[in-house]
Amino acid sequence: LHPDEFFQSPEVMAGDILNLQVYYPWEFLSSSPCRTVVFPLMTSGVTYWVIKSLQQLDLCSSCINSYTLLVSPRLLFTMFSFILDYSVYRLAPFWEADPWKALVLLAGSYVTLVFYTRTFTNALEGLLFALLMVLVSSRKPDGSPAEPTSSPLVGIITTAGFFNRPTFLAFALMPLLYWAGLIVDSQKGIKTVINHFLKLVLCACFTAIVFVTADTFYFTAMGLDNLYSIKKSSLFDVIGQLNEKMIVTPFNFLSYNLNPRNLALHGSHPRVTHFTVNGIMLFGILHILAIGAGFKMLKKYICQLIQVKSYCHGSSGLFVHSEGNPALLLFYFVPLAFLSLFSHQEPRFLIPLILPLVLFSTSQNRAVKWKHVIIIFNVLGALLFGCLHQGGLIPCLLHLEQLVHSPESSNHPRHYTLLFAHTYMPPRSLLNIKKRDTHIEVIDMAGSEEETLCRTVEQRANNFTCNDCRVFVIIPGTVRASITKCGVSFKNETLIFPHLSMEDPPQIPFLFSGNWRSQLGLYILQLDRDQ
Repeated sequence: LHPDEFFQSPEVMAGDILNLQVYYPWEFLSSSPCRTVVFPLMTSGVTYWVIKSLQQLDLCSSCINSYTLLVSPRLLFTMFSFILDYSVYRLAPFWEADPWKALVLLAGSYVTLVFYTRTFTNALEGLLFALLMVLVSSRKPDGSPAEPTSSPLVGIITTAGFFNRPTFLAFALMPLLYWAGLIVDSQKGIKTVINHFLKLVLCACFTAIVFVTADTFYFTAMGLDNLYSIKKSSLFDVIGQLNEKMIVTPFNFLSYNLNPRNLALHGSHPRVTHFTVNGIMLFGILHILAIGAGFKMLKKYICQLIQVKSYCHGSSGLFVHSEGNPALLLFYFVPLAFLSLFSHQEPRFLIPLILPLVLFSTSQNRAVKWKHVIIIFNVLGALLFGCLHQGGLIPCLLHLEQLVHSPESSNHPRHYTLLFAHTYMPPRSLLNIKKRDTHIEVIDMAGSEEETLCRTVEQRANNFTCNDCRVFVIIPGTVRASITKCGVSFKNETLIFPHLSMEDPPQIPFLFSGNWRSQLGLYILQLDRDQ
């Protein structure tokens, strides 16, 4: 889906825990720490520690391989995704939605099936947002809102979400205001109100201290391996190191992302991209229905303000039952508006919003008459993003891992050069190469121009100092023709199907030709150095 599903958690932990050759993204370098290490440790780190322990105990002789490295963190995230189902089931009665219809709508969404089963920090952000909504939404037996009693948990989850992704504050704003409103309306006295807020602040501060301490330890040592040397130091030395450089990763994150020049390096988009493109891409007709309902409620609210009752037919203002509960719309559109303030806008940033959108869409059966559209949309979405989009890259890495670790390669060590061009950045960890191994080189050419690509390939072909070298070029079928212009020959072509590169999309006429599979495939080309 996106390089960040590997490079914000599994890739880093594979290097630290399994001692594999990996690519550390800039956010995890000690010179620019912008990501907390706590959540990667609790997710990918735990799964990798388990498979490492199983192999060390001889319970599984080959537990560490590309398949387990890929699947084990995803399996854990899939288990975590049921927190979303639990939250919808708990929240649906509170927001006057049918629990089972809401669960069906949630489970049938390709966002749930694809994004929430991948190792994205956005998926964790969505789960924490769901738990926060559960904590602030409780009812008494008579159906009236109950006084909040979970102030410590609210503080812990809000702070944890902030350290996971500082954008979590945009999602948490409305739930926190709703929670504060319930406390003030409970009329229990000023002491009770202060008590609630003190509990929240104290637990938030304690959670922040835990995250800051863990991150400072990690980035000061720069990796888990180096933590052992810190453990051997005296307590005073450790405290001295922490005091010298206290690392607060969310502040570094905000400092970087609030600079428009930095965001431009990752891609700039119009401010309306989330509203007009990404929301529809992720949620389809549900996003359009929410926009329509929002405009209707806004119109009625304005009509009440200017007191044109004859025109509004006596509407009761913003909180109109005929249009549903507006709080859910605020839970959806307020984070959307805040995220739209930034020029870098990717669809995955919005995946936490599936919870309020599902609840709103099933509260008065808004989605029922559109069920056929919803089914077709999510089937196509799952096919596009779950199968086709960059679909050949991971199978390619699994194939190359078997190649470089084959018995033939073990008996006769060779030097392998793996050159990736016009693909997403390949996660090195899936090649399962130990840090001490130097016979495998990975070159990421990204979207290099044809001239640059040819120059690099020719240099490798003419490197006569290495007699037993194997050079492989990995390139999508849509740009396969450009590599033939480089004046080199290839052997042992392997086509991995399917693979769709949106950066180099196939031409429509080719899809209806006899060569259509090559347009939707990823090639592994071995350079024929003898020629």
